[in-house]
Amino acid sequence: MSAKTLYDKLWEDHLVRTDDDGTGLLYIDRHLVHEVTSPQAFEGLRMAGRKPWRVNAVIATPDHNVPTTNRASGISDPVAKVQVETLDRNCIEFGITEFGMNDTRQGVVHVVGPEQGLILPGMTVVCGDSHTSTHGALGALAFGIGTSEVEHVLATQCLIQKKSKSMRVSVDGELGVGVTAKDIVLAIIGEIGTAGGTGYVIEFAGDAIRALSMEGRMTVCNMTIEAGARAGIIAVDATTIEYVKGRPHAPTGETWDAALSSWQNLHTDDGAVFDREIHIDAASIAPQVTWGTSPEMVVSVLDRVPDPEREVDSTKAEGMRRALDYMGLKAGTPISEIPVDLVFIGSCTNGRIE
Repeated sequence: MSAKTLYDKLWEDHLVRTDDDGTGLLYIDRHLVHEVTSPQAFEGLRMAGRKPWRVNAVIATPDHNVPTTNRASGISDPVAKVQVETLDRNCIEFGITEFGMNDTRQGVVHVVGPEQGLILPGMTVVCGDSHTSTHGALGALAFGIGTSEVEHVLATQCLIQKKSKSMRVSVDGELGVGVTAKDIVLAIIGEIGTAGGTGYVIEFAGDAIRALSMEGRMTVCNMTIEAGARAGIIAVDATTIEYVKGRPHAPTGETWDAALSSWQNLHTDDGAVFDREIHIDAASIAPQVTWGTSPEMVVSVLDRVPDPEREVDSTKAEGMRRALDYMGLKAGTPISEIPVDLVFIGSCTNGRIE
């Protein structure tokens, strides 16, 4: 039997059938639903007279348009209010479990899934949101889907997909002081570009990745999309198991023992071949900062603002000029000398309390 990548294993474990052109039909283990990309999907079911194929595989929570404070006063924005109320009604009508706005379990869907034990190693996971790749940190194949695909998964629990190419990014060695998971993934994007992962599923490996907490791993997998990839995954190890154990929806007893046994194989076999390999020395990564308008416009805090005149690609050089003009920065300026007027603490790339 030939050596397989983790992606190969996850794909094959969920493949229902393959057409002559290579298109596959994948079974989906967990479907996460929120208020923005689901209304049309539920309406499509309603118009076709269909019901969800497997309601216990679907979990819903409003997370895009809900207030973070003063919830007792309700939602002031009329459009957001309609979206959240529509999700409530659809979940009641179709028998889907929802962590509603006033449920203590409610939160950002990509935080709720792992913390509740709803996402387990080896699963296929989809959601109508691009950063579904976050869940790949648990050794799951997770990716975002469109609204029509949300309806398709609700109706059939399957999804039509073509298999992506495989890439492994190995970050070996020890990270320096103050260097975080966000720095790792920004450095990766800085090296391969925002289109470098297009057509690939990326497996993150190496000493520095294994040393990350689960929250750190989720940050890396979350930003796989910013590299243009379909999904990001990390092999299951003791850190993964310890994180999942004891979560509200995690297996228990004999079921846990059986799951644990199956999860031991969720890694890339020795000798498995990837379509592309990237190697990065962890010690070479300093804290990163983006100077422009794209995640690939990134340098370390020890560097200077890049000069478009030194860029050999004319299209990229013009993009750099526009970014510098927009940001009000001058090429050659040391990053450490750029004054900071205002600091906003927040994140759309896996912001969470660790």
